[in-house]
Amino acid sequence: MFRGKKYQESMKKFDRATLYDKAEAIKIVKGNASAKFDETMEAHFRTGCDGRKADQQIRGAVVLPHGTGKKVRILVFAKGPKADEAMAAGADFVGAEELVPKIQNEGWFEFDVVVATPDMMGVVGRLGKVLGPKGLMPNPKSGTVTMDVTKAIADIKAGKVEYRLDKANIIHVPFGKASFTEEQLSDNFQAIMDAINKARPQALKGVFIKSAVMSSTMGPGVRMNVAKLTNN
Repeated sequence: MFRGKKYQESMKKFDRATLYDKAEAIKIVKGNASAKFDETMEAHFRTGCDGRKADQQIRGAVVLPHGTGKKVRILVFAKGPKADEAMAAGADFVGAEELVPKIQNEGWFEFDVVVATPDMMGVVGRLGKVLGPKGLMPNPKSGTVTMDVTKAIADIKAGKVEYRLDKANIIHVPFGKASFTEEQLSDNFQAIMDAINKARPQALKGVFIKSAVMSSTMGPGVRMNVAKLTNN
């Protein structure tokens, strides 16, 4: 794969074979974020889980202490008083059945997170084939299927991020922007690490986190010392 000049230069600033601790990794990745936009800082954890087994799946959410640095557009599926509550709480879009053809047929996706009250999941379920692949399907485990839409919206706006296993049993999660201070990034990363450690499936035997890599949107990945991050 061809890599640009900036990427090649970034690669020379650290040893790819070294396993760095949290503070060192943040310093390197933040320093290598040289794009013209504010790059997102990302963490990637390769797990020993088998996501095909129901008792080894991982999905959850955590509110980052310093937020994500991104303005999030929230769509809420709700009716009646709950729809009014969602609007009052600051949802960007609120609706019900009428939104199904708009999303399904017109390809409308001007939102980043979907929240739904439990009674609306029958409607939202019709959109499973389009919302699912984009990671937008509401889920009780991530707090996006709830009657307390005010809290759900407040948490999302405060900087809630979701984490889940992908098909390769890897967890990818953003934890801030390159413009954040190293201390802010450290706090956010630790919040994610604590949440993922707590989410270790009881059914899992052996090593939980096999490897961890930190990167920015356009920068190279920096390998981390897993032993210092987890209680494998």
